[in-house]
Amino acid sequence: MTSTRMSRRAFVGATLAGTAALVATAALPGRSAAASPTPLPPLDPAALRAAIDDLEHPPSTAAQLRVGGTAGDWYGASGVADVGTRRPVTAHDKVRIGSITKVFVATVVLQLVAEGRVGLETPVRSVLPGLLPARFTPVTVAHLLNHTSGLPDHVGVPEPKTAEEVFLHRFDHWTPREWVATATYGPLKFAPGSRQEYRGINYVLAGLLIDELTGRPYGKAVEARVLRPLELAHTTVPGDDTRMPGRHVHGYLAMADGGLRDITTYDQSSSRGEGDMISTTSELDLMLAALFSGELLPPELLELMFTLPPKDVVMPDGSPARYSTGLQRAVVNGVTLWGKTGETYGYRNAVFSTRDQLRRFTLAHHPTGVRNAADSQLVARVADLLTRSPSGHRVRGSAPWV
Repeated sequence: MTSTRMSRRAFVGATLAGTAALVATAALPGRSAAASPTPLPPLDPAALRAAIDDLEHPPSTAAQLRVGGTAGDWYGASGVADVGTRRPVTAHDKVRIGSITKVFVATVVLQLVAEGRVGLETPVRSVLPGLLPARFTPVTVAHLLNHTSGLPDHVGVPEPKTAEEVFLHRFDHWTPREWVATATYGPLKFAPGSRQEYRGINYVLAGLLIDELTGRPYGKAVEARVLRPLELAHTTVPGDDTRMPGRHVHGYLAMADGGLRDITTYDQSSSRGEGDMISTTSELDLMLAALFSGELLPPELLELMFTLPPKDVVMPDGSPARYSTGLQRAVVNGVTLWGKTGETYGYRNAVFSTRDQLRRFTLAHHPTGVRNAADSQLVARVADLLTRSPSGHRVRGSAPWV
């Protein structure tokens, strides 16, 4: 049999070849941010170890941290992958990556833009007719990718507030079109492109765009265009499979009686395209490094991943926009980081890097609460340790880890 796998060099060359005519399409207005000149501290293994060993803030069953980049490497793990067997977490264990899925999806959509198969200014309804109501002002591909679509809130979907309620709905199944329909009641929340609100529904639609443009499920396109070229053999798009394949870290929720219940097996259909993928810390680090190095996208389109909307586009609370095309920006101790957080029940993750890749980090931990704000404590501690100036001085910054 003849192998269809493309080498990284061949894949990048093929992607770059079709982009010359698309520069104007890619060059949308926005605020491109250069790498921060703030000096990075040397790695402090003892402090990093203490950070991930603290599994009480927030209450968690495990954590693992991988630091990469040209400024130094470090890896550590704490806790157990399975509370029943007490098996320790290892670097080879898979985790559910939640919204880090969006980085993969945005990359594939931008590859399709590079190939001329869709434009960033293409209205979604021209590719997916009938999904969004005719009364809506046209929402474009770009609006989906940088969360400026203004789509209404969901109507008629469960919103579990306790662990017990989560388990009642753990096997609820939605087709992507059914899920999109729940966010089409009422008017748009704002004119597309005028504000920014982080919404998973944008990437459910982006996944459907990939389905339509490639003629196969979005996961197959991710496999062919990202996973195989980068040889990410342990990263998967599970589709309708509710289980975790192979060696993995279990996720748990704390019940009202104080006990822990395994939530690893879970129907992810409502997160299709926006939060359903599975990976490892090492492969997430490889993906981000390849992306930032230009192995997956031509320069003109990669630049969009480091470009925020214009300054007059703000979040619902009036704070500055912080999401670009597929990534989010966090400024910690004066250091600008680009990457993505991701969560689902029992799993919380973050993968970030300085743009020059002096410092990257991938954090996977397993809080037992039902998506509490306090779950961000660990990523905040780690980011602080990895960016605080060599003098130890902290600089006030903007780092909303959601």
